[in-house]
Amino acid sequence: MKVLSIQSAVAYGHVGNSAAVFPLQRIGVEVLPVYTVNFSNHTGYGQWRGPLISPDDVRDVITGIEERGVLPQIDVVLSGYQGGEGIADVVLDAVARVKEANPDAVYACDPVMGNAVSGCFVAPAIPVLLRDRVVPAADIITPNQFELGFLTGTEPADLDSTLEAVDAARAMGPRTVLVTSVERPDRPEGTIEMLAVTDDGAWIAQTPRIPMKANGSGDVTAALFTAHLTRTGDAADALARTTSSVFDLLERTHDSGARELALVESQESYASPRMQFAVTRVR
Repeated sequence: MKVLSIQSAVAYGHVGNSAAVFPLQRIGVEVLPVYTVNFSNHTGYGQWRGPLISPDDVRDVITGIEERGVLPQIDVVLSGYQGGEGIADVVLDAVARVKEANPDAVYACDPVMGNAVSGCFVAPAIPVLLRDRVVPAADIITPNQFELGFLTGTEPADLDSTLEAVDAARAMGPRTVLVTSVERPDRPEGTIEMLAVTDDGAWIAQTPRIPMKANGSGDVTAALFTAHLTRTGDAADALARTTSSVFDLLERTHDSGARELALVESQESYASPRMQFAVTRVR
């Protein structure tokens, strides 16, 4: 499997491609990383150095890949945080070119906007751009519950309303939706869930909630789920593997006391997930 991953990169820490690439490689996926920024560290520190890469330069890198004759071999185009409006055009153009070369390729979009605690942390134009242009072009999207609400103009809370919001999102274009950070009011205290919905059904997985902010964990989640699903076509299995791997990554990070993900130290959790959490069919 080959994945064209168009995301940010940092020298220190793990977000964007600096979070997604290694776990994918560890499960045997060949990744072609294309960077949209090249920062010293993620912006959550409040200070960082390094350049935003212009949309034209990002497009040039993709054109160079195309000139090597690689696009027919690409199985997945993956995108995450979009720092500026111009990157969306580049991503959508890349998706169109890859799908022309390989009609079986899929586009997986993590529509990064914010979360229920922090609210939106992207430029005001980005959520609208994602909703109106990017998400409709995607085959797979991986919003958190907050982002799902913005995309669909709803306030998903319990399972029924979350499933209704997913149906609204799927009506926009993507056939597969993975909802992360699902917090139902009737869930057991101290837990959190992920919900996967495809044409074949809907499945939910519940884990203990780890009390930490983990920049980059969503990037790992989107990458692993997309790769597992594309390989097998089995959403329940992809959800189980991803849930197991990401939980162990977060638990190891929390136990270490480090601010950055214990990405390398957790590599066996990607290659051989423990499959310790049940996946329940809910539709």
